[in-house]
Amino acid sequence: MIAQTSSFRIIKDTVFITAGVLSAGMGIKGFLLSSHFIDGGVTGISMLLASLINIPLPIWLLVINLPFIGLGYRQFGRQFALKSILAITGLSISLAIIPYPDATPDLLLTAVFGGFFIGAGIGLAMRGGAVLDGTEIAALLISRSSPVLKVSDVILILNVLIFGAAAFFLGLNPALYSMITYFAASKTVDFLIHGIEEYTAILIISKQNEDIREKIIERGWGITILKGQGGYGKHGSHQEIDTVLYTVITRLEISRLRTLVLQIDPKAFIIQHSVDDVAGGKVKSLPMH
Repeated sequence: MIAQTSSFRIIKDTVFITAGVLSAGMGIKGFLLSSHFIDGGVTGISMLLASLINIPLPIWLLVINLPFIGLGYRQFGRQFALKSILAITGLSISLAIIPYPDATPDLLLTAVFGGFFIGAGIGLAMRGGAVLDGTEIAALLISRSSPVLKVSDVILILNVLIFGAAAFFLGLNPALYSMITYFAASKTVDFLIHGIEEYTAILIISKQNEDIREKIIERGWGITILKGQGGYGKHGSHQEIDTVLYTVITRLEISRLRTLVLQIDPKAFIIQHSVDDVAGGKVKSLPMH
């Protein structure tokens, strides 16, 4: 059983990474290169250098990405590093040998759909446990060594520098279109990683917690009961809270849950926040009849 699970995971990861490589290759070669647009991150640096120096893009992708993968090996392990090396090598080979068609001469369509295909490629590769761009590895390592910078700050600073260089060397219009490409790619990555069913955690504090708990369970949602104590006022006055209800649902079900709770207790205190992913447990409710 364990061997079957392992084999299935290897096949699934291989399919994701292969699809990611082909999609990113289409975005880069089928859309961006003919219009001299670039993406953000390490891929963007590689494309910018390839346009300025007479060395093919596939070589730049390998040369610039591999040092970051080497650094990532120490943080994320051998399996991650091996998958990422194979993915980036596959992307370089696909750009070198696959005759991707030049999809469209329209500059806006090129920027949007080039970003879409690149983002889809990066997202699929990440679902397979690999990366096609070493930017996030670099950002994570820098943020860990800096008490001030977060991963998002490092990525933002890096991309400001990249698109600033693109504006200087390629011109303002290509740089602006390249920013559209980057935004399209980042949104596509978010969609593929988090999915359409983005999860939301809900905390419910109510004196009628028992009735609410029973109704939530009847609807088929899973629930966790937490014990807590409240506090308010500048003097830190305490308020006894026997039970805090905690559940995780899909974003499409938030309205249903809030309506259910407020029908029982209009004064219930409800807190919600997004969750990147969940594994196991009971998330989806029973179908409505």
